[in-house]
Amino acid sequence: MPGSFVYPPRVDLAHTPTPLEPTARLSAKLGVDLWVKRDDLTGCALTGNKVRKLEFLFAEALGGGANVVVTCGGEQSNHCRATALAAARLGLRCVLLLRRVDPTHRPLVEANILLDCLAGAEIRWVSYAEYRHRQELMAALAEELRQRGEVPYLIPEGGSNARGAFGYVRAVEELASQMGPQLCSWPGGEKVTLVYAAGSGGTGAGLQLGVRLFGLPIRPVGFCVCDDRDYFVRTISTICEQACAEFALPVRVPPEEIEIVDGYVGRGYALSHPDELALLRDVARSSGLVLDPVYTGKAFFGLCSELRRNPEQFGKRIIFLHSGGIFGLFPKASEIAPLL
Repeated sequence: MPGSFVYPPRVDLAHTPTPLEPTARLSAKLGVDLWVKRDDLTGCALTGNKVRKLEFLFAEALGGGANVVVTCGGEQSNHCRATALAAARLGLRCVLLLRRVDPTHRPLVEANILLDCLAGAEIRWVSYAEYRHRQELMAALAEELRQRGEVPYLIPEGGSNARGAFGYVRAVEELASQMGPQLCSWPGGEKVTLVYAAGSGGTGAGLQLGVRLFGLPIRPVGFCVCDDRDYFVRTISTICEQACAEFALPVRVPPEEIEIVDGYVGRGYALSHPDELALLRDVARSSGLVLDPVYTGKAFFGLCSELRRNPEQFGKRIIFLHSGGIFGLFPKASEIAPLL
């Protein structure tokens, strides 16, 4: 590893290391050697990629004496659900700003919202227009909590900042010990492509930093599930720059080296095409692997589509980062049922 660095403080929340598994049937169908990094197995209710970031963010919250955490996301946010449950586990209060088209009309208490409520989170509903100003809203909420005598800690959307990115630096360190000769040695020194769903940028930033810090022959490629390529290149680049500056990391991530594939957002964030949902069904039936419709389903749909278009573009060996999100399936039950 070039130079050295020390991880920031971390609390133990996730069940790691998560498995790295081959997928014989999917590999045969796609014409590549496909492996899956099972970050859907980081826990039960705390499942998914968000908990890796939260390990570092909650350590800072506890170190600063916080008694309440505040974060934000969509109404079925995996990040907010993980934050609420982690807070309960650590004895902190949690306040969530959740966006909804009509915040005066409360949604069904199901899936991630049900888990938010079970964990005792206080939910503040905001409109999409209000959510565009989420930083200001969270700052105002933090001040409100301070006026009550509480000590708040603000967690950004998706846990995506310089500190949270260390969750996926650490995940890359796991890969370094798991890949071994079978995945690291192939003709021509071709890199393995690591495919992930790009939703708020923190996972992608951690992967970019990690492959450089540990010198792995890995090529991270993100598939947008919201926004577009330019947004994610900017966001990931910014998080990487901040992490390198704040924690004196001996690497650099040039924006031109950040690979993002656009064009598979579909109907929009958390909205699905029948073809995307049909792929979830087909993957589950052929491999037992359960993807979600918001993140991993869109990324895997994009990967399959790109491989049909150009089978050589990602090389012969691919690792798909399964970042969890299973609870996002349940609000889609009525859309999925006709496909079963």
